[in-house]
Amino acid sequence: MITAVAARKPGDRVVSFLSLSLGYYLAMTITLPDLPALNDMGEEGILLDLACGAYAAGHLSRQLAADLAGISRYDFDTALYTRRIPSFTEEMLAQDLETLRILGSR
Repeated sequence: MITAVAARKPGDRVVSFLSLSLGYYLAMTITLPDLPALNDMGEEGILLDLACGAYAAGHLSRQLAADLAGISRYDFDTALYTRRIPSFTEEMLAQDLETLRILGSR
């Protein structure tokens, strides 16, 4: 659920959201300054950028980040691709190739 609430002082933008964390919901409110660039992004854009950044920093899984942004996992993967944020690393590829090698030798 994504809900905008009243600003603390004139011009401030407040973004409220719920995100899943360790099996329970954590309510959080973020107050952002009244900047034209943020106003142009809108609440959905701000949440998507926040989710992409949290994923890229390793703080959230792709599914939790998609939930935070309020979009499907597919749409979140598309957003990552558009922003050139890797969702499949070379290490993940190496692990998959090793798994296939092990399974193929059985």
